[in-house]
Amino acid sequence: MEAYLQTVASEQRRDDCRQVMEIMQKITGEPPQMWGPSIIGFGSYHYTYDSGRSGDWPLTGVSPRAAALSIYIMPDLDAWEPLLSQLGDCKTGKCCLYVKKLSELHLPTLKKILRQSVAAVKKKYP
Repeated sequence: MEAYLQTVASEQRRDDCRQVMEIMQKITGEPPQMWGPSIIGFGSYHYTYDSGRSGDWPLTGVSPRAAALSIYIMPDLDAWEPLLSQLGDCKTGKCCLYVKKLSELHLPTLKKILRQSVAAVKKKYP
């Protein structure tokens, strides 16, 4: 894991990633694990879509990408809209928060989103 983090050019992005990893590990109780070449995930769940497609994915995860820190949460960001408005400067995708600087986020709100997201995944995919 540390070897991967050392390949990230931005020291600030590495530090932000480490801080988010610490938060995720406390919330999930799971150690970090590489998912593919660039996602650091915590725990896992198995999903099956109505189409029959299935797979495994981390309960939550983070990736220190060049453009932004990607924080993976439960899909359907609409469910988090009230909290997202309190979070701070970030962009959203289908199941990601894209953060330029962790210092620009309200960390208690991020922790709340992560706790609720992990709980939602565990409830939906026991």
